[in-house]
Amino acid sequence: MQNWLIKFGALLALALSLSGCGYNDFQRLDEATKSAWSEVVNQYQRRADLIDNLVNTVKGEAQFEQDTLNQVINARAKATSIQVTPETLNNPQAFQQFQAAQGELSSALSRLMVTVERYPDLKANKAFADLRVALEGTENRIAVARDRYIKSVQDYNVLARQFPTNLTGMIFGYKPKENFSVANEAAISTPPKVDFSAGPKPAPAK
Repeated sequence: MQNWLIKFGALLALALSLSGCGYNDFQRLDEATKSAWSEVVNQYQRRADLIDNLVNTVKGEAQFEQDTLNQVINARAKATSIQVTPETLNNPQAFQQFQAAQGELSSALSRLMVTVERYPDLKANKAFADLRVALEGTENRIAVARDRYIKSVQDYNVLARQFPTNLTGMIFGYKPKENFSVANEAAISTPPKVDFSAGPKPAPAK
């Protein structure tokens, strides 16, 4: 009986010490960042799936600028070729590669949407209009998912860097995680500038 009480007391003391040093908080916030990251990845994948249908619809416009379409196709292929896992959060190089590819796709997609304004028939296409609405909704979901991820990483990183919980982080291998950079935020949120003062692009000669 006495040995049991000693073991129980030791386990209780260990549990209290781990709780007091932030170990449980690391567990909770680490899971929160992984969950938020999964939602970001899911929304980006949803966008990639929509782009596939969007590209096929735009191809039906015979006079559409092929260069603009190719930029979207190539950017989508690059973005979807990058394999991401929860471990990506602890790999600065892999994380930056992922966000750079997604930023490139966002810019190419933005240019495509601006170019579409020159094609009234394509704008009036119901299939394209439905895809455009779905894509806009997905972009909003991406923004929400990214905001949640940014906030969850901020909470985790504060715990990982502040004293004395940073000591717990070093002991158990909880390092600060990568977050979306300011430069990447600007690249995604800033649409390309296009001057339509010269009028629509003339159709190629037949």
